[in-house]
Amino acid sequence: MMRVDIATLFPEMCQRVLDESILGRAAKRGHIETHCHQIRDYTLNRQKQVDDYPYGGGCGMVMNAQPIYDCCMDIIRQNEEQGRPRPHILFMTAAGQPFSEEKAKELAQYDNLLLVCGHYEGMDERVIEELADEEISIGDYVLTGGELAALVVADSVLRLQPGVLSQPEGYQDESHWNGLLEYPQYTRPEEWNGRKVPPVLLSGHHGKIEEWRRQQSLERTQKRRPDLYQKYKKEP
Repeated sequence: MMRVDIATLFPEMCQRVLDESILGRAAKRGHIETHCHQIRDYTLNRQKQVDDYPYGGGCGMVMNAQPIYDCCMDIIRQNEEQGRPRPHILFMTAAGQPFSEEKAKELAQYDNLLLVCGHYEGMDERVIEELADEEISIGDYVLTGGELAALVVADSVLRLQPGVLSQPEGYQDESHWNGLLEYPQYTRPEEWNGRKVPPVLLSGHHGKIEEWRRQQSLERTQKRRPDLYQKYKKEP
């Protein structure tokens, strides 16, 4: 059973998302385990301040290394008490490596992950150098904090764990799993607003349906994501 910890200034926000829907049900059934931790609880000052002005000047504030470090070390200790290895530690940063389905599949192989969320203008670089196994970015844009990025990574990794989805096909047929975008999906009624379900999907001929879906997947990828299509065509 995979365990995911998130170190954040907003643990209630993160935990509420993880406790909902598919992931929440999976946790209740014992297929996954999630914990969100308040970095502010590890400050050493009376004001519970977790940030300070950046050296060299500039606008904004930078998160201190000490509370982040102490929070992470306590999470490592909690994992060890469960008999788990040291978590694979990911820092959510705008300068991190781009996240992808391939990276999600790679991370899904770990027993436990620790996702660290920055805020304000970022984190003291020294704590990243001290603890990070990887830095991850979910896109070429900037958020107000790392919480949304951590939830994206946690969701995409945890859904790959055994028992979370009812069938492996729930993710193996989806976009990006095999390098292509997913084919179009339809449900009842057969006609809606003058638009009809493609006849092949009503034929009951599984071979033709699979052929249609693959062709649609190829065409959709070529049209919408030519970069993915070219990469797919080059792969052996």
